[in-house]
Amino acid sequence: MFAIASVFDSLLIASVLKNGLEELAVFTLAHHIASLIQAPQRGIVSSSIAALSTAWKDKDMVRINRIYKQSSINQLIFAVGMFSLIWLNFSDAVFTFHMQKGYIDAKWVFFFIGLTRIVDMGTGVNSQIIATSTKWKFEFLTGIILLLVTLPLDYILTKYYFGILGPAIANLFSFTLYNAIRYWFLQKRFNLQPFTMQTFYTILLGLFSFLICHLLFSNIHGFAGLFIRSFSFIALYATGTLTLKLSSDVLPVWNTLIKKTGIKKGE
Repeated sequence: MFAIASVFDSLLIASVLKNGLEELAVFTLAHHIASLIQAPQRGIVSSSIAALSTAWKDKDMVRINRIYKQSSINQLIFAVGMFSLIWLNFSDAVFTFHMQKGYIDAKWVFFFIGLTRIVDMGTGVNSQIIATSTKWKFEFLTGIILLLVTLPLDYILTKYYFGILGPAIANLFSFTLYNAIRYWFLQKRFNLQPFTMQTFYTILLGLFSFLICHLLFSNIHGFAGLFIRSFSFIALYATGTLTLKLSSDVLPVWNTLIKKTGIKKGE
């Protein structure tokens, strides 16, 4: 769905807006940067399909619920962290790497596209759960609804209201609605939902880490600023993730990394 929306957005910007090709370059930059937030999604989705198919076959709702929750929190931890890290350094990176000044306009485009990615990843593998169930037709239906909402909303917001921000805002609204419908369906039909207190803690941790690093280091620019902000944010966010035990999958990965780096000898 993201691919279809991206193609339509590009065509719309190029054809509707004044200086459409220049605006398209800015939008494309923001879109490519936002795609970094989705880095682990494909792997998580691919690995979940076989497990979900087996669980549905065995009518193992406990396992399906576990996969739903773990996919949600694991993706949310990464998405919130990556979004915050990029947003923290976006403006300074444009000037530090001597990019065209017009690319600074991509910052707010990235903001809305990034939030869309967080919503989509934070709601877990809801699409795969529905698609591997006997109610797979509902997944097709929600896809149709998404297109029917997104395409006209894209056009209206882009042409008449927000310009280059139009597609990004439209996608945030459409994908939020899209995932809300699937969330409602899974909760109502199968009593499944992906959120826990760890979901809330992850969002708070991301906001807290971002604000601390922004307030302390916003006046430091250039490569030094990029490094200090990035290192400090990663340290705060990673420490908080481990301390709060946001996901049961994080600690084993961390222990493996520690052993491989030789900081802690394996038993």
